[in-house]
Amino acid sequence: MKNVLITGAAGFIGFHLSQRLLKEGYTIIGIDDLNDYYDVNLKKSRLALLEQEEHFSFHQLKLEDKEGIDALFSAHKPQIVVNLAAQAGVRYSLENPYAYIDSNISGFLNILEASRHNPVEHLVYASSSSVYGGNTKMPFAVSDSVDHPVSLYAATKKSNELMAHTYSHLYDIPTTGLRFFTVYGPWGRPDMALFLFTDAIMKNKPIKVFNHGKMKRDFTYVDDIVEGITRLIPKAPQKNEDWDANKADPATSAAPYKVFNIGNSSPENLMRYIEVLEKELGIEAQKEFLPLQPGDVPATYADTSALEEYVNFKPNTSLEEGIAKFVAWYREYYTSL
Repeated sequence: MKNVLITGAAGFIGFHLSQRLLKEGYTIIGIDDLNDYYDVNLKKSRLALLEQEEHFSFHQLKLEDKEGIDALFSAHKPQIVVNLAAQAGVRYSLENPYAYIDSNISGFLNILEASRHNPVEHLVYASSSSVYGGNTKMPFAVSDSVDHPVSLYAATKKSNELMAHTYSHLYDIPTTGLRFFTVYGPWGRPDMALFLFTDAIMKNKPIKVFNHGKMKRDFTYVDDIVEGITRLIPKAPQKNEDWDANKADPATSAAPYKVFNIGNSSPENLMRYIEVLEKELGIEAQKEFLPLQPGDVPATYADTSALEEYVNFKPNTSLEEGIAKFVAWYREYYTSL
């Protein structure tokens, strides 16, 4: 099977994707800088599981390290690249904007350049539902304009899509951008709502409920994200010969370029999300109601029709099933420490 380079392999989605592709028979070259944006020990625990696999190798490396990235591509000649490494988080982008430019812009440029000089069959990269920004038409469709981001994080993800298109156009690199919608599940990030809520409730601390609970999110279970990526990997985009610049569809192109949403297409109220978690934990949360955070949006909702048509898959894990699996993992992991 093919060599797949996964950036952010010790991260939440990168870990799950690495496990899945190893089971599928791929050889995985994982890179991660193991930064301290959140608990490094959690990243190391994920990595320890991956390093037990024969066909997994790991390299601690920053995307911004051009020489290191170039050397890695030259040595391993990956046929597939899945770029999941990024400085994540909407709110943190208000505090540390330069981290987002370094990793998400300069780092992604290094991946594009390495993919150009060591030609790859398919570059898949993480975008985000955040690119929809100020859009209010629901559901969010890949054919919609996404020119009004409301956070620097979102702006860097939109920039990734533009940069990828440029390299697809100039150098015929097949690129696929994936707009993930509020991913959750076992081994999740400690800065995400489900982890924060669970941790606070278990420690008898209040949870912060933004926009006074009047939020809707298209919560998407991590295994559904991984299933979508796995199906897309062998389907590198082709040039769309019917693409019309006068009626330009932003999700496709005359270049070998595509963008997809991966979301559950079933937005849930934040208060229901909390209720399901409370039921699973058997504890009622203490709630601190707060206003909407700067850079945040009140609702997300994915139109996944393009993904369904292309790979015959629609995410469908229920909130009850996904939260139960997260809570089971959380209890097991933190009991074993």
